[in-house]
Amino acid sequence: MENIKRIAIIGGGPSGLFMFKRLVDANRTDLSITIFEKNEQLGKGMPYSTDGARDEHITNVSGNEIPELVTSVTEWIETAPAALLNHYQITPQKYNDFKVLPRLLFGQYLVAQFELLLAKATAAGILDKVYFDSRVTDITDHPEQQKVTLQVNGEKLFEYDQVIICTGHRWPAKYEGTVTGYYDSPYPPAKLAIKTNAPVAVKGSSLTAIDAIRTLARANGTFTVDDDGVRRYRLADDNADFKLIMHSREGLLPAVRFHLEDPHLSKEGTLTRARMQAHRKENGGFMSLDYLFEHNFKDLFRDKRPAFYERIKDMDLETFVAGMMDLREYVEPFQLFKAEYAEAERSIKRKESVYWKEVLAILSYSMNYPAKYLSAEDSLRLQKVLMPLISIVIAFVPQSSCEEIMALHQAGVLEIIAVGGDSHVEPGKNTGAVYYYTDTDGQPQAVAFDTFVDCVGQPHLAFEDLPFKSLISRQTVSPARLRFKDAAAGKEALKQGDDHIETDGKGNYYLRVPGIAINDSFQPIDDYGAFNDRIYVMAVPYIGGFNPDYSGLDFCEAASDAIIKNMFN
Repeated sequence: MENIKRIAIIGGGPSGLFMFKRLVDANRTDLSITIFEKNEQLGKGMPYSTDGARDEHITNVSGNEIPELVTSVTEWIETAPAALLNHYQITPQKYNDFKVLPRLLFGQYLVAQFELLLAKATAAGILDKVYFDSRVTDITDHPEQQKVTLQVNGEKLFEYDQVIICTGHRWPAKYEGTVTGYYDSPYPPAKLAIKTNAPVAVKGSSLTAIDAIRTLARANGTFTVDDDGVRRYRLADDNADFKLIMHSREGLLPAVRFHLEDPHLSKEGTLTRARMQAHRKENGGFMSLDYLFEHNFKDLFRDKRPAFYERIKDMDLETFVAGMMDLREYVEPFQLFKAEYAEAERSIKRKESVYWKEVLAILSYSMNYPAKYLSAEDSLRLQKVLMPLISIVIAFVPQSSCEEIMALHQAGVLEIIAVGGDSHVEPGKNTGAVYYYTDTDGQPQAVAFDTFVDCVGQPHLAFEDLPFKSLISRQTVSPARLRFKDAAAGKEALKQGDDHIETDGKGNYYLRVPGIAINDSFQPIDDYGAFNDRIYVMAVPYIGGFNPDYSGLDFCEAASDAIIKNMFN
């Protein structure tokens, strides 16, 4: 056993699935792999189980966009249980890889993939055990023994050579459960299947918000499709005052799913790591956001869309984003939504991409590697300037979700209110919440709701939110922070009372960003700048400062690839 490397995967959702696949595909015989899963089944995680979805919720990726697993979705559909397919009115004859699936059905596909991998691992003799109903409650690193100890369910201890944290999504509860009608997140969505004869406040307009709206709408009325194929919505007779009020930054709805020229959003044409490292060497160790915008966005249009390139080639980041946002803000939100739905329908029918949106998605994803090398100034620009546009444009709302949103608006049930960065929500004294914002006429508003749902999506959690407290107390991990390129700017921000700014007393100023510090191989970095070669972190809520884009299965594939290369190199 001395030559066997004992590896634990903490979490058996999609991240754990892709990591397990990497280990199985490594064709090593000197491994012993253990998986700890807090639920009773592997593969689904939160997004594709009843913790994150109901029958009405749809994936925003099609089969051809999914990174390679063991079998394709099309192959699995051909062998899936008939009762399961009948439930979702899907047949192998009518399914193709360009179609999106109900999220719960896609979860069953992931379960099947995990089972195939477990069989391969068992045959290869590298699977130790899968522990179900087993929540890892603490992790302790022992550098002197080069071992890591896991505490499970608050008591039992296990020891490993290396652990990979794949714990997935987390929404900390602030007021939910203590304030009636206040929901810190829409998950699990079954809790939103409530009838209420009053307006409901929804914070956000992302895919998360649309999922919540689909569930709330079904509890208070009925969707139908008329003879012309148009979706309609009718309120229940006893719910005449039910209404859904979305509160959105700048009053914008997300963009609609369209045909992707490259379904895997590959990074061909973007900067290589060697070029980025050369740029950092010339730029005081920093990665420039303007350099990334120039080469990972604008340059991608030079050959493929020369007319568009001519329009934007002289624009800086702020000018481009302002132009795109102005175009969206100029048109009434639901009118724009209908226009983008029609544009997306043409895109899918003709199999022609809305290319600038596709490249924006590539830019967003390509930010993950260099984000940790941005200056504090550029990180603030990324969050303030670029991310608001990205969060709207690359949501890729599925067509059926769009049709329901339009039906609700047509029925007078759904409206959207523009709120600014100064808006905030406070829990009500007895129930619901009060929404504070400044309206388009510049008048302050304080509107009370009996029911409030926070739908901003997975938050970037703070360093202190990491649930494995021994990693913090023993300084195995450190807070993520970025240095100001201009020390004077950091000093001024500190003077203004920004509690995210700190100094080392040597003239350097830093911006604290969410989560823990990691290196390029997803290993945590301690207070002395040393990485840990026994622990890897794929849990996106806790690495948001250095890994700002949550790209679902694409992230799982890329992160697991970086980890396996480091682990066996």
